[in-house]
Amino acid sequence: MNVTFWGVRGSIACPGKRYAQVGGNTSCVEVEAGGTTVVLDAGTGLRELGASLTKRRVERCHLLLSHTHWDHTCGLPFFRPAFDATHAIRIVAGHLSDREGGIRAVLASQMSSPSFPISLDAFGAALTFVDVAAGESFELAEGLVVHTARLAHPDGATGYRIEHGGVSLAYVTDTEHEPGRPDARVLSLIADADLVIYDCTYTDREFEERRGWGHSTWQEGVRLCRLAGARRLAIFHHDPDHDDAFMRSVSADAKAAWPDVFVAREGHRVRLSC
Repeated sequence: MNVTFWGVRGSIACPGKRYAQVGGNTSCVEVEAGGTTVVLDAGTGLRELGASLTKRRVERCHLLLSHTHWDHTCGLPFFRPAFDATHAIRIVAGHLSDREGGIRAVLASQMSSPSFPISLDAFGAALTFVDVAAGESFELAEGLVVHTARLAHPDGATGYRIEHGGVSLAYVTDTEHEPGRPDARVLSLIADADLVIYDCTYTDREFEERRGWGHSTWQEGVRLCRLAGARRLAIFHHDPDHDDAFMRSVSADAKAAWPDVFVAREGHRVRLSC
């Protein structure tokens, strides 16, 4: 299983030299497993991923959305494969199964006048929209299984666990923890995972002033991974105020706390194997 980070920032894209090393695009992660391409979230990093998929002639992918706040969907109108009739894209969400029209209706509302000049109908690719209930499991392809869990975030969010060939990846963003009370749903999702990509927007020191905002800390990520027996942690969904210098400090502090952790950065590729 190959994992590539195309967008690692949270809340809003951050251009400029201060973010050049870690990256300023919002959430987008590519997973390649058994010949199947899975995309986790459609932040601004999706544009560069789309160019890469076109160059590599990848004509089919599955897009799993954690939720539909703007920073996780705003790359979709700029996703080149979506305009190509030779492509097929399956879009999955786990927080809208009880909402009329589900994920298609929400994305259509985001791509409509006067907010955006083109609609979903402009896409030439074969689009399939699937709503699942958080907590369900399903198979994306033969031998490629996805488990889901509800996350604690305003308007709802879904965490995903992807399993293939004895390897597992957990994608857990956006979520807010309760100090001193590890989230049982998250622990179940990340149990023994080879890699956990976790919402580490804040530090524990910053967290108290941001309660209710729907995000967590790198320290909580470490605590959860240790409890769940996960093998590695990717610090992800970086706060817009956390520039490269700040993230270098986070990296040093996190590695001192637990060696099997790294700061996710754009372009970073991780290979997972048994």
